[in-house]
Amino acid sequence: MTPSLESGRSFPLATQSRPGRLSARTCALVRQRARSPSSSVSLSRALVSGAVRGTMNIAKQVAGGALRFRAYATAAYVPPASLEGMQRARPPPSKPKPESPSFYTGRANYFDQLLALEKAAKQTRTALQELQILPLPRFAQQNLPPLRGVWKNKEDLAELLEVGLNTSRYRRFIGQLNQLNEYRRLAEVAGHMELAGRIQRVLDMFERENKDAILAQGKRKPVKFDEFGRSYTIGRRKESTARVWVIKAKEAASSSTAAAGQGEAQPPQDAPAVGIPGFTRGPLSMAPTPIKVPTTNILVNNIPLVEYFPHLSDRERIVRPFRIAGLLGAYNVFALVRGGGSTGQSGALALGIAKALAAHVPEVEPLLRKAKMLKRDPRMVERKKTGRAKSRKAYTWVKR
Repeated sequence: MTPSLESGRSFPLATQSRPGRLSARTCALVRQRARSPSSSVSLSRALVSGAVRGTMNIAKQVAGGALRFRAYATAAYVPPASLEGMQRARPPPSKPKPESPSFYTGRANYFDQLLALEKAAKQTRTALQELQILPLPRFAQQNLPPLRGVWKNKEDLAELLEVGLNTSRYRRFIGQLNQLNEYRRLAEVAGHMELAGRIQRVLDMFERENKDAILAQGKRKPVKFDEFGRSYTIGRRKESTARVWVIKAKEAASSSTAAAGQGEAQPPQDAPAVGIPGFTRGPLSMAPTPIKVPTTNILVNNIPLVEYFPHLSDRERIVRPFRIAGLLGAYNVFALVRGGGSTGQSGALALGIAKALAAHVPEVEPLLRKAKMLKRDPRMVERKKTGRAKSRKAYTWVKR
C-alpha cells in the first residue's frame, strides 16, 4: 500500500511491484504534480495510465517467454513386441542399373560413340608403337600421301546419333575421326592392310555416301584410248575449243612414197651417199649416216598445219609440247577447232596435244607440267562496257 499525496489515503499500485517500469514522462509528470497540489484528479489519472502501460509491458514479456519455451507434443511410445504381427509397407522397387555409363549426361549415344572412338584410337596407337611405326620422323610425315576426310555434316551426324549437336561437340567428334584416319594412312603406307581395314570399317559409318564423287572433284579425268590406240582430248583457250585425236606414227617403209605425196623431190635410194667434194681425207670425206625420220602429219580441220596457221608464232605454239617432251615426229595429230581466232585456236590445240602426250608417255608429264603446258590459260577477253569504245577505251573527248 502506498499513502496518497493529498488525502493521506492509501491505494494499491500493481505496477509498483516492480519498480522502475514507469516511463520517464510519467515520472516527470508525477514530480510536477507533487510540487503543485492543486489538481489531485489529474495526478491520479497519470498514475493509473502509467500503471496500465507497465502492466501491458509485463504481459508481453511473459507471453514472449511462454512462446519461446513452448513444449511440443510427441508421439506415444509403442513397444516393439506389439509390432511383430503387423504387415510392413512394401519396399520401393529397386532401380535398374543404366546400361551406359553416360546415361545421366542426357546425350548417352553421343558420349558412348565418342568414348568408343577414343578407345579405338588408343588401341591403334599402341599397335603402331609395337610395330615401331610411331613416332614418325618429321621428314617421313612430310612425304606421306595427302589425306582428306569426307565426314557427315552436323545435321546428318546428329540424326545418326539421335542427339542434338552443337558446333563444339561436332568438332570434338570430327577430331577423333581425323586422328583415326591418320592412323589408317600410316598403317596403309607401312603395309599393314589388315589393321588399316579394321580402322576403315569403323570410319565408314561416319563418312558421306557420295565420298568418291567428292574426292574426284578437281582431278583430271583419265584420257581414254580407242581400239586403234588413238587418244581423245579437249583443249580450250579464250573462246576457242579444240578436239584432238593423237595416234602413234608408224615407221615409213619408204620415205620416198610419203614425200612424193607432198610433192617434194627426193634423191633416189640406189644412189650411193658420198662425202663433200674436195675432201679426200678426214671425216668430211666420208658419207654421212642416213637418219630415218618418221613421217607425221598435223591436220587441223582436215587442212595441213602450215596452211591453216600461216603465222609462225601460232605454229610454234602448237609444236612446243612435242619439243619439250622430245617427241617430234612420233605422233600423228588430227584436230577439229571451233570458235575464236588464230591465237585462241592455236592455244587450245596446244593444250589438247599436251594432254595426249602425257597420256601416251607418262614419263614426260612432269616436264609438261613444269612448263605449264597441262594447265588451261584462264585469261579471257574483258567484256565491253557501256559508254566505252571497248572494255576500257574511252571515246575521244570533244570540248564542243
